[in-house]
Amino acid sequence: MSRLPITKTPKPYVGGAFIRSESGRTFPVKDAAGSFFANIPQCTRKDLRNAVEAAAKAGPGWAKRTAYNRGQILYRLGEMLEARRAEMSETLVRFGATKSAAAKEVDATTDRLIYYAGWADKYEQVLGNVNPVAAPYFNFTVTEPMGVVGILAPDAPALLGLISLVAPAIVSGNTVVALASGSTPYPAILLGEMLATSDLPGSVVNILTGFRKELVPTFATHTHLRAISAVATPEERKTLRLGATESVKRVRFADAGTNWFSDATQNLYAIRDLLEFKTTWHPIGA
Repeated sequence: MSRLPITKTPKPYVGGAFIRSESGRTFPVKDAAGSFFANIPQCTRKDLRNAVEAAAKAGPGWAKRTAYNRGQILYRLGEMLEARRAEMSETLVRFGATKSAAAKEVDATTDRLIYYAGWADKYEQVLGNVNPVAAPYFNFTVTEPMGVVGILAPDAPALLGLISLVAPAIVSGNTVVALASGSTPYPAILLGEMLATSDLPGSVVNILTGFRKELVPTFATHTHLRAISAVATPEERKTLRLGATESVKRVRFADAGTNWFSDATQNLYAIRDLLEFKTTWHPIGA
């Protein structure tokens, strides 16, 4: 007797769990051949607010982890992606990439995780400082994570673009609420499945799927989002800047035409842009 294949129900990864949209809405996604692939949850503003709450709760614990431990966790995530290289590559091929392009993207994504894992216990020494002062005290500048960072991933490359924005945010102790690629959201969902079984604490990275036109205004104005790191259209940039002005958050944009495979897209400044700097004074001899 023939059997019917079991169709997968993709779900975003939020708060350490796999969720359906709060509204129950979905949108269909087709593969490169034009065949129906799956119904993807269409997350709402309520889902975004829930994700921010979850990220805020996870923030203090993640920020208190040692830099070495955060580096270990990112490195382990890179190991997991390497182990599931064939599965992720096949997914990218199904949505239009050639085999060589898919393999290149997965390898570049793995390398990007390892790159930022290596910075975990080093960026403080480079970005922090002992400031010279002509007085009987020491003056230090040290870094601190900003808190919850909103990520708006590019449509392509769906996996590499997402990780290129997420990794520099979480390596320093921030937590993340990310909106996946609108045209190819499934690789981000598959990444969420890896996060769920990794050493990364639940809620440190939260991945939403849905329509940017519905969610971008809430990303812009949500007061508990302390920064936005985004690939955005000119109209979205305007919305994000106006909202950021009202809610006093930092905004970091990457160009839509960015070559995410370039080494120029991985650097210390991507970490620095999502940090706060605190200056402390300490009397000599105290």
